[in-house]
Amino acid sequence: MKITFWGAARTVTGSQHLIDVAGEQVLLDCGLFQGRRDDANSINETFPFDPANLQAMVLSHAHIDHSGNIPNLVKQGFRGTIHATHATEDICHAMLLDSAKIQEEDAKFLNKRGIGRPVQPLYTIPDAEFALTRFQTQAYDQPFQVTPNMRVRFGEAGHMLGSAWEHITLTEGEQKVNLVFSGDLGRFGTTILRDPAPMPDADYLVIEGTYGGRTHAPLDDVLPDLKDAIMRVMRRGGKIVIPAFAVGRTQEIVYHLNHLVNTAQIPSIPVFVDSPLATNVTQVFKAHPECFNDDVLEKLSDDRDGDAFGFPRLRYIRQADDSKSLKDWEGPAIIITASGMCENGRVLHHLRNTIEDKRNMVLFVSFQAPGTLGRRILDGEQNVRILGESFRVRAEIHQIQSFSGHADSGDLLKWVQPKLKSLRKIFIVHAEIEQAEALARAFQSAGAREVHIPARGQGFVL
Repeated sequence: MKITFWGAARTVTGSQHLIDVAGEQVLLDCGLFQGRRDDANSINETFPFDPANLQAMVLSHAHIDHSGNIPNLVKQGFRGTIHATHATEDICHAMLLDSAKIQEEDAKFLNKRGIGRPVQPLYTIPDAEFALTRFQTQAYDQPFQVTPNMRVRFGEAGHMLGSAWEHITLTEGEQKVNLVFSGDLGRFGTTILRDPAPMPDADYLVIEGTYGGRTHAPLDDVLPDLKDAIMRVMRRGGKIVIPAFAVGRTQEIVYHLNHLVNTAQIPSIPVFVDSPLATNVTQVFKAHPECFNDDVLEKLSDDRDGDAFGFPRLRYIRQADDSKSLKDWEGPAIIITASGMCENGRVLHHLRNTIEDKRNMVLFVSFQAPGTLGRRILDGEQNVRILGESFRVRAEIHQIQSFSGHADSGDLLKWVQPKLKSLRKIFIVHAEIEQAEALARAFQSAGAREVHIPARGQGFVL
C-alpha cells in the first residue's frame, strides 16, 4: 500500500493524492493548480499518472482546487466512479460547467487579442458534461465500497457546503490500514455550516495546513470590519469589488450583508453578485439546509423576507450584457464576483474598470495563492497586468481575514488532539512550507510520533 502526493504538496492548490492498494489505484481529489498562467497550464494539462488506470476517485469537496481538473481527467481516459456527498455533486454540476465556460471564453478572448501563442481551453463544456456522468453520491456517516480493497466513510468537514473528511480503510492480503484525509477542514463555530465532526481512529492522517502557523481573527470581527469598510467607501462615493469564491465565500458575504441591511447597520446600498456560478450555487445552498448549523436555521425562520441569501437591493447577475453594464454604474455599489484569486472570470473586467480610481476598494476576503493576480495586488504591487494590459493600482486594497473557511492552528490541533498519539504518521498537505513547518512543530510538541511535509511526487509506503 502506498500514497503519492501529486498536488497541494508544499502549496495550497491543485489537490491530488494517489493511493495504490492491491494493484488498484484511487485518486483523492483532482484539483486545478492555480498560479502563474504558464506554470498552471504546464501542471494542469498533463497528469503524472495514467488516468485510464484509475479505478475510482473520491472527492472531498467542490472547490476548484480540489475538483477543477476532473473534466480533464475524464477527457484523458478516466472511466471510474467519482464518489462525493450529495451537496458536493450538486455544486460540481454548476461549478465544472462554469469552469469550462470560463476557460473557453478566456481562450477566445486571449486569442482574439493575439497575445502570445494560440491558447486552447484545458477542457470544454461537453468535456465537463461527460465528466459529471461519472459521479455517484454518498451520504455522510454511511460507509461505501470504492474498490474491493478500499472502503470509505464521509464525515462533516465544516469547510463548505458538502465538504467531507474521509475515513479510508485499505486492505491488502492480511494487512489492514486506516487512513484519514481531512480534505479542507473548517473552523469551529462558523456562521453557516456545522462544526467538523470528530476525527475517527486512524493509523495515518493526511491533513491540510493552510493556516497551520496562524491564529485567525475572531469570527466576531467579521461584521464590524465589513461594516467599516463599506461605510468608508460609501462616504467617498466609490465602489467595492470583492473577489470571492463563488462557492461558500460569496454566500457567507451575502448572509452578512443581509444581516447588516436588515438591522440598519448600513444603508441599503446596491449589491451585485456578478457570477452565474455563484447564482446557481446559492440555489444549491437553499436546497441543502441539512448542512446548516442551528443558528442559521433559527435566523432563516425569523428573516423578514424568509431568505438569508437575499434582500431588496441585492441582484444576482447571470447575463454578460448585464455584467458589462456595471461599468457605467454611477454611485456607490458592492460588486461580488469570481474568481476569488483574480485569475479568470468577470472579476478581471471589474478590476480593469475600478482599480485605477482611488475612491474604490478591492476587498479581499479569502486566501490568495502565490503567483496569482490577487496575491500580487494584496502584496502591494503598484502596476499589474490584467487581461494583457498594464494598470496602476490606485484603489484602496483591504483584507478581512476573519472570513477564512479554513481551520487555523488551534482548530487543527483541537481536531487531531484526541487521536494524535495513536497515529503512526501525519502528512501535512495544502500548505505553504512555512505554515506546514509551524503545524508540524505544533503536532510534535503535542506528542506526534512522525510528521512529514511531502514534496510533489513523493510517495510513502503505508
